[in-house]
Amino acid sequence: MDSEESHSGPVTLTYGLWDATQLPAMKQIIAEFEKANPKIKIRTAVTPWESYWTKLQTAATGGSAPDVFWMTLAYFQLYASNDVLMPLTKPIAEAKLDMTQYEPAITKGYTWGKDVYALPKDIDSIGLWYNKKLFSEAGLRTPDASWKWSDLLAAAQRLTKGEVHGIAATLSDQQTYYNTIPQNNGYVISPDGKKSGYDLPATIEGLQFWTDLINKYHVSPTLQQMTDTDPQQMFGSGKIAMYYGGSWESIAFKAIPYAKENVDVVPMPQGKVAKTVSNGLGNVIYSKTKYPQEAWKFVQFLGSKRAAEIQAQTGAVIPATKAAQAAWVKSTPEFNLQTFVDEFQYNYPFPVSVNTPVWRDYATKTLADAWTAKRPVATVAKDLAKQMNDALAKEPGRPS
Repeated sequence: MDSEESHSGPVTLTYGLWDATQLPAMKQIIAEFEKANPKIKIRTAVTPWESYWTKLQTAATGGSAPDVFWMTLAYFQLYASNDVLMPLTKPIAEAKLDMTQYEPAITKGYTWGKDVYALPKDIDSIGLWYNKKLFSEAGLRTPDASWKWSDLLAAAQRLTKGEVHGIAATLSDQQTYYNTIPQNNGYVISPDGKKSGYDLPATIEGLQFWTDLINKYHVSPTLQQMTDTDPQQMFGSGKIAMYYGGSWESIAFKAIPYAKENVDVVPMPQGKVAKTVSNGLGNVIYSKTKYPQEAWKFVQFLGSKRAAEIQAQTGAVIPATKAAQAAWVKSTPEFNLQTFVDEFQYNYPFPVSVNTPVWRDYATKTLADAWTAKRPVATVAKDLAKQMNDALAKEPGRPS
């Protein structure tokens, strides 16, 4: 970065984020940064998730977006392709920053063309949460990393009794079918980002796995039941024996006395191959910031091991910085959180394109027909693939 981009007087940067529960940790990180950089002040701007993206889009269009802000993979390509984000490839090289310190799935996820646009903040993965008490009462051995889909089904059938369901087949892409699809060698979107994989036989089987749990084997609550009562709540109160849930849910389960005492987590059962999807946040810089050098200093600190350790100790999110992940595991000793870190060896980035919400939202609405047995899974999947391919055809191509 050129020297004239630095300012001799005090500079105030705006930092946009959406999760107020993480604000205390962010404030601690900011305090340490400001102490080391007394001429740079950070003002946080917290906007709830429900309005974050609408507000950000309006601000970016008007030239007044925060200098630094949180980005998620689902929206990243849209903002990168519209030149809203500052490329970080050059400052990363100039700082000789070792990008291998971060989980590669997230670094890859925030790459557009040949440029990296974010320093990874955090990462997640999905595990099989299970109820130890219910397993013991059913005379079952607790699940472990050797489990396959068939083991899950067999256990779910044994555990389904009276008001208790063996598992929750939630209609949640990241928590359920974004994992079973690649485990069956299918895909949601092709590696080049140009084609839907929903109509592939392998993908359809990855969806059918979940619908069968409801409609064929009757070991899961119905979609309507899970709409009426949050399946996380049902699991936390002992009404569901197994639940595919994220690393972020450890905080919620720790706060429920019954769950704190009776649940734990193991790696997801695997299909033909071992796969798990990972999403995660990145810190990005607004391309029109008046203070690019100061913003880079701040983002570089946000991506440091020290900042990651502060995040980790709260237990809220897994740092994308590998060296700080052990601190996150230790933050909540009630559960075997090492499970989620171990799964990073076979994770892949959350499936996205430039206009992810266009086809992702449609998928959730359309797949409800399969979850409720209104239409066969294959029929729904083929309709979804057509809609998704139409949407992808209208997107700009990836830069070379």
